Order: sequence, then structure tokens, then C-alpha cells
Amino acid sequence: MFFKKIALAAVAVMAFGATAQASETIRIGTEGAYPPFNQIDPNGKVVGFDIDIANALCDVMKVKCEFVTQDWDGLIPALKVKKFDAIIAFMSITDKRKKAVDFTDPYCSNTLGYVAKKGSTLNIDDLNGKTIGAQRATISATYLADHVKGAKVKLYDTQENAYLDLSTGRTDAVLADNPANYEWLRSDAGKGFVQVGKPVDINDKIGIAVRKGDPLRERLNAALKVILANGTYQKINKKYFPFSIY
Repeated sequence: MFFKKIALAAVAVMAFGATAQASETIRIGTEGAYPPFNQIDPNGKVVGFDIDIANALCDVMKVKCEFVTQDWDGLIPALKVKKFDAIIAFMSITDKRKKAVDFTDPYCSNTLGYVAKKGSTLNIDDLNGKTIGAQRATISATYLADHVKGAKVKLYDTQENAYLDLSTGRTDAVLADNPANYEWLRSDAGKGFVQVGKPVDINDKIGIAVRKGDPLRERLNAALKVILANGTYQKINKKYFPFSIY
């Protein structure tokens, strides 16, 4: 009887452990204003490529994903004060950001591109006197500051507002991530606009940000390897793009 009670207790502990693991929630911070990666649908639900990737990773880790939307500028500060546990928001891995957070292995690659009105004579090699829009605190904004001289640069709180000013003629062009440009040019708002010039390749890699030293980074890396190997990543990629962004 004594040994039977020990065995039952062991089973109970194992069951409790499994339940605790299954009920773990990882809070994911995302912008919710950057289609097709993260956006709010008409029902108020956050959806997009980043959200599908996050859910796939959580499925592998056998945890629950909970999404928290946050303005782009505030994502890293909110992560550091534990408003959420990770950022999945098509965030570029940069040396500056690596001083504040740790990144997982890349889950996307990216190039930048200029978008302008169809028929525009815009020469991206000579933007002197032109007004170029970009989202604030992005690699596009950094690239314009570092490499484009003589142009007036207008920065926006969201990418959608940068496109809005382009569509109303307040800017001559927008520099943005090419996958985001691809999505906007397919939309009704993007009709009449085209990509100008060749893609700007700055070896941009996109990662998931976590707090410094957080072991969640390695768990996410392990899960990322799984979804890349079993075809889940490729299925999500195909849902949004006819080309690979890995």
C-alpha cells in the first residue's frame, strides 16, 4: 500500500507538471499597424504573418500565445518593463537594439524599396529637393538619415500614415520594407503607385526580441528550427507572399 501511494503521488506530480506547462502563457508584443505582418482585423483581432508565426512557435512549445499591441516606438521599452515577454513585429536586428534586448535567430530577411506615383521621374540616385517619407525608428529612417543627402525626410508614427501622405501627394516617395510595399501596392490605396529603382539591400535580418538573458530566446530558437523543418513556416510564407522572405 505504501509503494502504491508513492506511485500515485508521482503520477499526480507528473500530471500537475504537464498541466502547468500546458497552461503557460507567453505574452507577445506587436504593433498591430503593419500589414501584412501585424494588423487589427474588423473584429478587433490582431492578425498577420507575425501572428501566424507566433502561434506556430507557441504550438511547438506547447504554450498559449497572448498578444499585446503597442505603438512601434514603445515596443522595446514595454518589453523591458515586462509588459510582454517577446516582440514579434518584423523588427530588424541592429547593433543599437542588441544593446537593449536579445534577439533570436532571424525568421525573415528583408530589403528596402522606394515607392512613388506611377509615371514619376524620381531618380533614387539623386533625391535632392525631394520629400521622402518613412516610418520613425525604423531601418528605413536610419538609411535615409545616413545615405540620402539633400532630400527632406518626413517621419511617421506608422507605416500606414507614411503611405497615406504619399497617396495624397504630400511626399514624392516612401522608403519602406519591400514585403510591406508589396502588400500596399496590391491594395486599393496603392493603385497608381509603383516601386522605383532597385531594392536597397542592407543585409537586413528580422528577429524576435526578448529581454537580456531571458532563456525564452533559446526556446524560441528551438521552436523556429522545428517549424522550418516541418514545413509550417513555408506554409505561412506562401499564405502571404508568392516569394520566400526567409
